[in-house]
Amino acid sequence: MAGGRRRRSGRGSRLRLTLGIALSLVVLASAGVGWIYLKLTGNIDTFSAGGLSDNRPSGTSKGQNVLVIGSDARTGGNSELGGGSKDDVGRSDTAFLLHVYADHRHAVAVSIPRDTLLDIPPCRLPDGSWTKPQNNAMFNAAFSVGQTVKGNPACTQNTIEKLTGLRVDHTVVVDFKGFSRLTDVVGGVQVCVPQDIYQKDLNPNRATRGERIFAKGTQTVSGQKALDYVRIRHGMGDGSDIGRIKRQQAFVASLLKKIKEQGLTPAKLLPLADAATQSMTVDPGLGSADKLLGFAMSLKDIDLHNTKFVTIPWRYEGARVAIVEPDASALWAALRADRTIDGADASGKKDQKAAGPSATPSAAGAVSGAGIDVAVYNGTTVTGLAARAARTLTDHGFTVTGTATASTQDHATTVIEYGPGQEEKARTVERLFPGARLTSASAAETAGGINVILGTSYSPAEPGPAQPGPLPSAVADGARSADDDPCANLSYG
Repeated sequence: MAGGRRRRSGRGSRLRLTLGIALSLVVLASAGVGWIYLKLTGNIDTFSAGGLSDNRPSGTSKGQNVLVIGSDARTGGNSELGGGSKDDVGRSDTAFLLHVYADHRHAVAVSIPRDTLLDIPPCRLPDGSWTKPQNNAMFNAAFSVGQTVKGNPACTQNTIEKLTGLRVDHTVVVDFKGFSRLTDVVGGVQVCVPQDIYQKDLNPNRATRGERIFAKGTQTVSGQKALDYVRIRHGMGDGSDIGRIKRQQAFVASLLKKIKEQGLTPAKLLPLADAATQSMTVDPGLGSADKLLGFAMSLKDIDLHNTKFVTIPWRYEGARVAIVEPDASALWAALRADRTIDGADASGKKDQKAAGPSATPSAAGAVSGAGIDVAVYNGTTVTGLAARAARTLTDHGFTVTGTATASTQDHATTVIEYGPGQEEKARTVERLFPGARLTSASAAETAGGINVILGTSYSPAEPGPAQPGPLPSAVADGARSADDDPCANLSYG
């Protein structure tokens, strides 16, 4: 029954990114209007930073990473919009990680499906204690840690940071009510419906087909109708969450385009800000109108054509979603290096060209491993791989403390584990293992050094620094721009 609620609720969560962007533009337009600042600040709720991990990734660029979580909180009128029982636990289906590039002209939103299997790190409970790590857990379980009505955004942020190796600068949680109000304020959003949709498509538990709620064709929806459209799963395509994500990304793009077309005037945008902030919960770094203005300033020069939407590389694993490696690690490495989806340099630095995967061995020659201890483990069935990697490390001045076989030999990508205070050294090691995934570990697990667990993606014949070029086709082919026609190239699953 709980699983049924998860399928029924939170289905507009991919749209919450729009609220964050729209709000930022609104606050920017209203700068200097004191009473508006007070009103907007009074609307905003914040969550405690006490639940954030003590061992977070460091910032790697002048860009920003913003996690936008969709909540189906049952309070404040959300249950009437499809949020379920008001006594239930706060849940989140999926989220966007928005990377604003350092040049402040490009952005990419990476969608994480709700059923994605990953590791959830220790998270803080309401009584102040911390949970044990969860392995191979569903992504949306992170938000429900602690079983509170409002959910646990800090836990979701910790999970994203562990998954990506990217530092999340801000986290925004928006509920059903905020999305509904926003679509009303803009006067509706154009959508494309491939076939007639009935009440049973929205609620498969109905005994009869019910009334038609959407006619086939292009139409404009807002409020409850917009919620119904983004929540429909079984009436379009194969009924999968992945197909729905693409459709909802198109909805987000259409909504952003509508906001821009209407003009960024106070008369148009102040109602957007009021609607959005009344249903937002943010980290303390965005907890006032002044702080939101600073965030808005980082978004004002981004063109819709340069705002891309992608989904993390994935494959089905039974009824769940597994992350595909090394494609996912290549995506995170590209974002850390401020490389766009097509491999261009968006770091804002002059005279810097995008380096493709054919980085030369001479570049690796500049790597100095002096004073860095590394243990190497073979996580594959390829004989002798650890010894070959150890020789490469030794050639660059690293101290190899030992080689061994990993506890499992099914690693697709190389993992570099580092203990407290060792992240900078781990990134030096990473330069010899392009596409490797960095992850934090305890001092006991790393023995004060760095662990390298080799995956099948490791190729000792191609040394060089991790400078990503164009991303794998699994990522690039599925990307869409915010200014795309909402009906063009739209997959319904």
